[in-house]
Amino acid sequence: MDIDEELNPNPTLSPPNIITQTEPSLPPLAVPPIARIPRPPINGETAKKDDSNDDSGPEYEVSEESRLFREKQEKAKQDFLMKQRAAALALETLMRVLEDEEGAGMEEGGEDEGEAIQYPFYTEGSTALLKASEIGDDRPLSGCSFSSDGKFLATCSLTAVGKIWSMPEVKIVSSLKGHTERATDITFSPTNNHIATASADRTARLWNTEGTLLNTYKGHLDRLARVAFHPSGKYLGTTSFDKTWRMWDTETGEELLYQEGHSRTVYGLAFHPDGSLAASCGLDALARVWDLRSGRSILALEGHVKPVLGISFSPNGYHLATGGEDNTCRIWDLRKKRSLYTIPAHANLISQIKFEPQEGYILVTASYDMTAKVWSARDFKPVKVLSGHESKVTSVDVVADGQSIVTVSHDRTIKLWSSKNVDKEKDMDVD
Repeated sequence: MDIDEELNPNPTLSPPNIITQTEPSLPPLAVPPIARIPRPPINGETAKKDDSNDDSGPEYEVSEESRLFREKQEKAKQDFLMKQRAAALALETLMRVLEDEEGAGMEEGGEDEGEAIQYPFYTEGSTALLKASEIGDDRPLSGCSFSSDGKFLATCSLTAVGKIWSMPEVKIVSSLKGHTERATDITFSPTNNHIATASADRTARLWNTEGTLLNTYKGHLDRLARVAFHPSGKYLGTTSFDKTWRMWDTETGEELLYQEGHSRTVYGLAFHPDGSLAASCGLDALARVWDLRSGRSILALEGHVKPVLGISFSPNGYHLATGGEDNTCRIWDLRKKRSLYTIPAHANLISQIKFEPQEGYILVTASYDMTAKVWSARDFKPVKVLSGHESKVTSVDVVADGQSIVTVSHDRTIKLWSSKNVDKEKDMDVD
């Protein structure tokens, strides 16, 4: 009771005062904001952002990490691009320096190089090179070939007849009669004076210069396009519209290889100088390189956009030239397995292409634009345009010493171009 009396005289300090003392204990309700402080594990900046937007705190943390990761990734990408640009600029500078040094070297040693590599057929005009022009047949001519010694020339035409001509006077020696349909190609053996012909009658035939038939090769299911001898002279390759090319034993007539791989007509064929490889081209716009030991296609060369009609190996075996209906000639490096040069060579399709067979100093292309062109095989720049035909040029060949070129055309003429006895032969250069 005494205690109650002592407390009653001060009603204002009674329980209300205690209540006022408990009211300051309400601030512990503000503890949750204090509890939010440890949530952001990154830094104070993120904590401020989290305080301003409580609900999105955890999601914002994840997006911030993603943003930082993207920034690092973008920075690394920019650093890589900067290094790549720097490397490209350094390479360009180096190439310019090398070109300048090469140009200086050519200026200093120009006379020596001119003597080492002499380009035939460099004169003021193609008329000075035209040594003979002869009517070859009553119908358009389709193929031509020099003998290995350059003493004979073989031609064929749409009359299904092949002809042998003496060189350099271009006089008829004999006729090759036996095909029942138009002859599509003709070629001399590299080892003797035997001649092979291809025809739309689905056969290839072997002849001698006297016009005697030696063998017939049958097996293709459609007309033949081109024919080519193996460097050994023991084998003969044929291409056909049946989408295959085949290789035959010249003596026995036995079919040794039956090669499929092109999706359309196989048109051109060439053998590597060492005899280990063959190259074919066709209307599927592809060129293929084949290993003759395994019979497999080891390389497909893609780049032409239209059918490829002509193909030729360089004498050193490093390069392969192709030409076709896209009017371009492509030079392929077989070591790098890619195209080195793309030459916009003619105004119409390229019907045939041939390297000079001994040293490979020149490359010759024939075209339906009624011209043949001579190119330097060192840099593949034009040397000379051989103009004179009145219709499309269907075939071309180069004699072994590189001093004579023959072209045949649908104008039924044989034209022999020669640079022999040309006084300016020592001063040859490119146009």
